[in-house]
Amino acid sequence: MEERKSIIYMLLAGVFFALMNVCVKQVSHLPTLEVVFFRSLFSLVASYLILKKDNIPLFGNNKKLLIFRGVAGCLGLIGSFYTLQHLPLASAVTINYLAPFFTALLGIFIVKQPVRPIQFLYFGLAILGVVLLKGFDNRISTLGLLIGLSAAIFAAIAYNIIAKLKTSEHPLVIIFYFPLVTLPFVGVYTIFNWVTPIGWDWLQLLLIGIFTQLAQYYMTLSYQRANLSKVASLNYLGVLYALIFGFFFFDETYTQWSLFGIVLILLAVIMNVRVRPLR
Repeated sequence: MEERKSIIYMLLAGVFFALMNVCVKQVSHLPTLEVVFFRSLFSLVASYLILKKDNIPLFGNNKKLLIFRGVAGCLGLIGSFYTLQHLPLASAVTINYLAPFFTALLGIFIVKQPVRPIQFLYFGLAILGVVLLKGFDNRISTLGLLIGLSAAIFAAIAYNIIAKLKTSEHPLVIIFYFPLVTLPFVGVYTIFNWVTPIGWDWLQLLLIGIFTQLAQYYMTLSYQRANLSKVASLNYLGVLYALIFGFFFFDETYTQWSLFGIVLILLAVIMNVRVRPLR
């Protein structure tokens, strides 16, 4: 029952993250750190109000790990938003969604969650699917690729820390530390490099905050309730969302090889979910 809930939570998180990605892409003319600032500000206020309403202590128990999660999440978010703004949507999401791969691998060492040997094959199939999905894209710069890969690694570190905190912290406390750590860093940059949002920019920035808050909440619930290697693989479905939204909002198209990649990703996800975790 807990595992089923975890899968549902991760699927919901994926949808909300996909909607957030579209909004971030829509404000590509604004500095990346400024977009991160608005996203973090909304998250901080929303998390604070809910924590106070439910009388949940703000600063949790394991402050060192919570701060570390905030730092890793901050660096991952900046890198993720940069790739979304400067690369084609599906390409950016494809790179960013290597995070589940790193999450499962790092999970072996950080939270001591082993994976079955067959799962490495499934991860390999998923990665092959990602490669086929977009192929070699000359619109992806070396800098963009490196930033995207770094973002995926930092996100994986953050996800593993969430798993370590599952017995000591409320999900909203974990989320609260994310903007608490991020805001001072990006705030200084934003003050000295301010670009005023115009018209619909304000709505897009608000929606980024709303969608992210919902996605973070459901993702945190998911990672706290299931084996990392299983729920992490569900993140690959985000590539499919990106292809759909990219087509309708940004006129991105894909080939027959991309469709074959989609089949491989879905196949890998389904097979990985069916594997029983090692105890």
